[in-house]
Amino acid sequence: MIYSTRFNVILDACVLYPAPVRDILLNLAEQELYSPKWSETIQEEWVRNLLLNRPDLTKPKLIRTVKAMNGAFPDALVHSFEKIIDSIELPDPDDRHVVAAAIRCNAHAILTFNKKDFPPEYLRKINIEVYIPDTFICILHDLYEASVNQAFNNQLASLKNPPKTKEELIHTLEKCGLIESVKLFH
Repeated sequence: MIYSTRFNVILDACVLYPAPVRDILLNLAEQELYSPKWSETIQEEWVRNLLLNRPDLTKPKLIRTVKAMNGAFPDALVHSFEKIIDSIELPDPDDRHVVAAAIRCNAHAILTFNKKDFPPEYLRKINIEVYIPDTFICILHDLYEASVNQAFNNQLASLKNPPKTKEELIHTLEKCGLIESVKLFH
């Protein structure tokens, strides 16, 4: 069950990689709808992959983003999970660090676009759910409609260079895979 900031959610690198998705998720966390969690490994992964695919971005700029995230959410950074990585069995061994961090911070859920890499039957045994961002946002909207709408409006207001219309932001989020949740913002 999702209930406010006591609901710890590990944000996988793939949901932090696209800036529009990262921004809506962090805006939702600023509304205290959940408590975001990540590790340095997760942060390094999305930064590394973004730099590989976006030569127009610079490492210092992305490091500033990471520092801003850590500053805005000082309890988000998960430490001391490395010793349990080897005990975790996943289809992709490279994702074990995500589950290890989730266990370490008592996360209730993992948020990822790669749901197939996190078998729900395995994670339920350790009381961790797996959501894609679209489903997660829809659930939050069902529970906290006004706060989710405020998070969307905050994201829209923050887009100044260049500014975007509501419809442009909805289209951007839809292109990022938020197919159902953007319908809630029309």
